[in-house]
Amino acid sequence: MEKTIHITLKIWRQKGPQAKGAFETYQLNDISTDSSFLEMLDILNEKLISEKKETIVFDHDCREGICGMCSLYINGHPHGPDEDVTTCQLHMRKFKDGETIIVEPWRSRGFPVIKDLMVDRSAFDKIIQAGGFVSVTTGGVPDANAIPISKEKADEAMDAASCIGCGACVAACKNGSAMLFVAAKVSQLALLPQGKIEASRRAKAMVTKMDELGFGNCTNTGACESECPKNVSISHIARLNREFLKAKLKD
Repeated sequence: MEKTIHITLKIWRQKGPQAKGAFETYQLNDISTDSSFLEMLDILNEKLISEKKETIVFDHDCREGICGMCSLYINGHPHGPDEDVTTCQLHMRKFKDGETIIVEPWRSRGFPVIKDLMVDRSAFDKIIQAGGFVSVTTGGVPDANAIPISKEKADEAMDAASCIGCGACVAACKNGSAMLFVAAKVSQLALLPQGKIEASRRAKAMVTKMDELGFGNCTNTGACESECPKNVSISHIARLNREFLKAKLKD
């Protein structure tokens, strides 16, 4: 038999970037514990439509834990109380009957609120444009084994490449730092031979852009790693620091 729960939602409502926001309270009954958190928000929006009220704006796309757009701060945790999942993979079975759930947008100067629970995460795109790429010559596709790479390096690069750029690290950090995101993008290229062409400028350019966009400094508390839905290791930040120092010494 399907289990259902009754919940109280305290959701952040904000009409625009310059508007003053506030929490609004909603009641939902008979929510299936098998439904996802985003499906629950869909049900709430359908209820608001039937009551001729303005729906809640929140970001989503694939709903498969791949894109990271479902960026919600739920009961004090980026993506909610479950581990190693994004908001779209969070299910209502993680909440108790009668529980009050507090839902907020990411809180960071680098991620200004667009409306309600949706934030502008284009800052991450600008950081990538500053140096998160490799230069390649056009032409035929090279053989996959043309450049031997040790398994240890390949595994580390894959760990870094698993970052989906959701921004949970920024939301978890008390300084709103994007260091784990930047470190992951630097590491996945710094570990591979293909990434050596831009190596001397990549870390410096990306860190400079990160600072310019208003993200804070690393706190060394490890909150970013513990809240990352893809388990990206904080050890990549050490590599970012080394790459940054090497670039500065070359200057």
